[in-house]
Amino acid sequence: MARVRVKFCGITSVEDRDNAITVGADAIGVVFFKESPRFVSLKKAEVIAKDTPPFVSTVGVFVNEHLEFIEECVERCGLNAVQLHGDEDVKYCLRFKGLQLKGVKLIKCIRVRDWESLAAIEDCPADAIILDAYKKGLYGGTGEGFDRSLAAIASEYGRNIIISGGLNPDNVYKIIKEVRPYGVDVSSGIESSPGIKNIELMERFIEEVRQAEIEE
Repeated sequence: MARVRVKFCGITSVEDRDNAITVGADAIGVVFFKESPRFVSLKKAEVIAKDTPPFVSTVGVFVNEHLEFIEECVERCGLNAVQLHGDEDVKYCLRFKGLQLKGVKLIKCIRVRDWESLAAIEDCPADAIILDAYKKGLYGGTGEGFDRSLAAIASEYGRNIIISGGLNPDNVYKIIKEVRPYGVDVSSGIESSPGIKNIELMERFIEEVRQAEIEE
Protein backbone atom coordinates (compact mmCIF):
# COMPACT_ATOMS: atom_id res chain seq x y z
CA MET A 1 0.00 0.00 0.00
CA ALA A 2 1.32 3.46 -0.90
CA ARG A 3 2.25 5.78 1.94
CA VAL A 4 -0.71 7.83 3.17
CA ARG A 5 0.04 11.50 3.70
CA VAL A 6 -1.20 13.09 6.92
CA LYS A 7 -2.22 16.72 7.40
CA PHE A 8 -2.99 18.13 10.84
CA CYS A 9 -5.22 21.12 10.21
CA GLY A 10 -6.23 24.07 12.38
CA ILE A 11 -2.81 24.60 13.95
CA THR A 12 -3.01 27.72 16.12
CA SER A 13 0.29 27.76 18.03
CA VAL A 14 3.99 27.07 17.63
CA GLU A 15 3.71 24.38 20.30
CA ASP A 16 1.06 22.48 18.35
CA ARG A 17 3.11 22.92 15.17
CA ASP A 18 6.18 21.44 16.85
CA ASN A 19 4.18 18.55 18.29
CA ALA A 20 2.64 17.82 14.88
CA ILE A 21 6.09 17.70 13.31
CA THR A 22 7.53 15.58 16.12
CA VAL A 23 4.89 12.87 15.79
CA GLY A 24 5.31 12.72 12.02
CA ALA A 25 2.72 14.85 10.23
CA ASP A 26 3.50 15.51 6.58
CA ALA A 27 1.69 18.83 6.54
CA ILE A 28 0.22 21.41 8.90
CA GLY A 29 -2.75 23.61 8.08
CA VAL A 30 -3.36 27.20 9.17
CA VAL A 31 -6.90 28.50 8.79
CA PHE A 32 -7.49 32.03 7.51
CA PHE A 33 -11.29 31.80 7.69
CA LYS A 34 -12.42 34.26 10.36
CA GLU A 35 -15.56 32.33 11.28
CA SER A 36 -13.59 29.24 12.21
CA PRO A 37 -12.71 28.58 15.88
CA ARG A 38 -9.26 27.72 14.53
CA PHE A 39 -8.76 31.05 12.74
CA VAL A 40 -5.32 32.66 12.93
CA SER A 41 -4.35 36.12 11.75
CA LEU A 42 -1.78 36.54 9.01
CA LYS A 43 0.70 37.82 11.58
CA LYS A 44 0.24 34.76 13.77
CA ALA A 45 0.36 32.45 10.75
CA GLU A 46 3.76 33.91 9.86
CA VAL A 47 5.05 32.96 13.30
CA ILE A 48 3.67 29.42 13.00
CA ALA A 49 5.05 28.96 9.47
CA LYS A 50 8.48 30.30 10.39
CA ASP A 51 11.17 27.65 10.91
CA THR A 52 8.98 24.82 9.63
CA PRO A 53 11.58 22.23 8.56
CA PRO A 54 12.11 20.85 5.06
CA PHE A 55 9.77 18.04 3.97
CA VAL A 56 6.92 19.39 6.12
CA SER A 57 4.41 21.37 4.08
CA THR A 58 2.52 24.41 5.30
CA VAL A 59 -1.00 24.69 3.91
CA GLY A 60 -3.16 27.80 4.04
CA VAL A 61 -6.91 27.14 4.29
CA PHE A 62 -9.25 29.74 2.76
CA VAL A 63 -13.01 30.07 2.31
CA ASN A 64 -14.37 32.23 -0.53
CA GLU A 65 -11.40 34.58 -0.16
CA HIS A 66 -10.02 37.25 -2.49
CA LEU A 67 -7.10 36.03 -4.59
CA GLU A 68 -5.00 39.06 -3.65
CA PHE A 69 -5.14 38.18 0.05
CA ILE A 70 -4.28 34.54 -0.66
CA GLU A 71 -1.26 35.63 -2.68
CA GLU A 72 -0.13 37.83 0.22
CA CYS A 73 -0.43 34.89 2.61
CA VAL A 74 1.56 32.66 0.25
CA GLU A 75 4.31 35.26 0.04
CA ARG A 76 4.54 36.16 3.73
CA CYS A 77 4.12 32.64 5.13
CA GLY A 78 5.92 30.71 2.42
CA LEU A 79 2.90 28.47 1.95
CA ASN A 80 3.53 25.26 0.02
CA ALA A 81 -0.14 24.75 -0.78
CA VAL A 82 -3.44 26.61 -0.85
CA GLN A 83 -6.58 24.77 0.24
CA LEU A 84 -9.89 26.21 -0.95
CA HIS A 85 -12.62 25.08 1.41
CA GLY A 86 -15.57 27.17 0.26
CA ASP A 87 -17.83 27.52 -2.77
CA GLU A 88 -15.06 28.29 -5.24
CA ASP A 89 -15.89 27.11 -8.77
CA VAL A 90 -13.66 26.00 -11.65
CA LYS A 91 -13.37 29.53 -13.03
CA TYR A 92 -12.10 30.75 -9.66
CA CYS A 93 -9.64 27.86 -9.35
CA LEU A 94 -8.19 28.58 -12.79
CA ARG A 95 -6.99 31.94 -11.47
CA PHE A 96 -4.41 30.03 -9.40
CA LYS A 97 -2.48 28.86 -12.45
CA GLY A 98 0.21 31.45 -11.80
CA LEU A 99 0.79 30.22 -8.25
CA GLN A 100 0.81 26.60 -9.42
CA LEU A 101 3.48 27.43 -11.98
CA LYS A 102 5.57 28.76 -9.09
CA GLY A 103 5.26 25.42 -7.28
CA VAL A 104 2.37 26.22 -4.94
CA LYS A 105 -0.05 23.28 -4.94
CA LEU A 106 -3.80 23.83 -5.15
CA ILE A 107 -6.12 21.67 -3.04
CA LYS A 108 -9.89 21.97 -3.51
CA CYS A 109 -12.44 20.76 -1.00
CA ILE A 110 -15.62 19.08 -2.19
CA ARG A 111 -18.32 19.02 0.49
CA VAL A 112 -20.02 15.68 -0.07
CA ARG A 113 -23.79 15.28 0.16
CA ASP A 114 -24.39 12.58 -2.45
CA TRP A 115 -22.80 11.14 -5.58
CA GLU A 116 -23.85 14.20 -7.58
CA SER A 117 -21.55 16.29 -5.37
CA LEU A 118 -18.59 14.49 -6.91
CA ALA A 119 -19.23 15.82 -10.42
CA ALA A 120 -17.27 18.96 -9.52
CA ILE A 121 -14.08 16.87 -9.37
CA GLU A 122 -13.92 16.19 -13.11
CA ASP A 123 -13.05 19.69 -14.36
CA CYS A 124 -11.38 21.04 -11.22
CA PRO A 125 -7.76 22.11 -11.98
CA ALA A 126 -6.54 21.27 -8.46
CA ASP A 127 -3.52 19.11 -7.60
CA ALA A 128 -5.57 17.23 -4.98
CA ILE A 129 -9.19 16.95 -3.91
CA ILE A 130 -10.34 16.88 -0.28
CA LEU A 131 -13.64 15.17 0.43
CA ASP A 132 -15.34 16.56 3.53
CA ALA A 133 -18.79 16.28 5.06
CA TYR A 134 -21.47 18.71 3.96
CA LYS A 135 -23.23 20.68 6.66
CA LYS A 136 -25.31 23.69 5.72
CA GLY A 137 -23.65 26.97 6.63
CA LEU A 138 -20.42 25.36 7.80
CA TYR A 139 -17.12 24.96 5.98
CA GLY A 140 -15.17 22.11 7.55
CA GLY A 141 -14.16 21.40 11.12
CA THR A 142 -17.58 19.88 11.88
CA GLY A 143 -16.21 16.61 13.18
CA GLU A 144 -18.80 14.79 11.08
CA GLY A 145 -18.20 12.12 8.47
CA PHE A 146 -19.91 11.26 5.19
CA ASP A 147 -20.80 8.10 3.26
CA ARG A 148 -17.34 6.64 2.62
CA SER A 149 -18.62 4.54 -0.28
CA LEU A 150 -18.73 7.80 -2.23
CA ALA A 151 -14.96 8.09 -1.84
CA ALA A 152 -14.57 4.98 -3.99
CA ILE A 153 -16.54 6.73 -6.72
CA ALA A 154 -14.34 9.82 -6.32
CA SER A 155 -11.19 7.73 -6.81
CA GLU A 156 -12.42 6.74 -10.26
CA TYR A 157 -11.60 10.27 -11.43
CA GLY A 158 -7.90 9.40 -11.11
CA ARG A 159 -7.10 12.27 -8.75
CA ASN A 160 -5.17 12.55 -5.48
CA ILE A 161 -8.04 12.06 -3.03
CA ILE A 162 -7.71 13.27 0.58
CA ILE A 163 -10.29 12.17 3.14
CA SER A 164 -11.49 14.57 5.84
CA GLY A 165 -14.52 14.94 8.07
CA GLY A 166 -15.01 13.03 11.30
CA LEU A 167 -11.57 11.39 11.34
CA ASN A 168 -10.01 10.40 14.65
CA PRO A 169 -7.58 7.78 16.01
CA ASP A 170 -10.42 5.28 16.46
CA ASN A 171 -11.63 5.22 12.86
CA VAL A 172 -8.77 6.31 10.57
CA TYR A 173 -7.33 2.77 10.28
CA LYS A 174 -10.63 1.37 9.00
CA ILE A 175 -11.22 4.30 6.66
CA ILE A 176 -7.77 3.97 5.09
CA LYS A 177 -8.35 0.25 4.54
CA GLU A 178 -11.70 0.93 2.89
CA VAL A 179 -10.86 3.97 0.80
CA ARG A 180 -7.07 3.78 0.17
CA PRO A 181 -6.74 7.57 -0.13
CA TYR A 182 -3.73 9.63 -1.10
CA GLY A 183 -4.00 11.41 2.25
CA VAL A 184 -6.05 12.11 5.35
CA ASP A 185 -6.81 15.51 6.88
CA VAL A 186 -7.79 15.81 10.55
CA SER A 187 -8.56 18.71 12.86
CA SER A 188 -11.16 18.27 15.61
CA GLY A 189 -10.37 14.55 15.95
CA ILE A 190 -6.98 15.32 17.53
CA GLU A 191 -8.07 18.16 19.80
CA SER A 192 -8.67 18.67 23.50
CA SER A 193 -10.87 21.65 22.57
CA PRO A 194 -11.40 23.66 19.35
CA GLY A 195 -8.02 24.91 18.16
CA ILE A 196 -6.05 23.16 20.93
CA LYS A 197 -4.33 19.97 19.78
CA ASN A 198 -3.72 16.96 22.00
CA ILE A 199 -0.32 15.37 21.47
CA GLU A 200 -1.49 11.94 22.67
CA LEU A 201 -4.29 11.95 20.10
CA MET A 202 -1.81 13.16 17.48
CA GLU A 203 0.51 10.25 18.23
CA ARG A 204 -2.29 7.70 18.18
CA PHE A 205 -3.60 9.05 14.88
CA ILE A 206 -0.19 8.71 13.20
CA GLU A 207 0.28 5.22 14.67
CA GLU A 208 -3.06 4.07 13.26
CA VAL A 209 -2.24 5.49 9.81
CA ARG A 210 1.15 3.77 9.69
CA GLN A 211 -0.32 0.50 10.95
CA ALA A 212 -2.84 0.56 8.13
CA GLU A 213 0.02 0.90 5.65
CA ILE A 214 2.01 -1.98 7.15
CA GLU A 215 -0.85 -4.46 7.28
CA GLU A 216 -1.46 -4.51 3.56
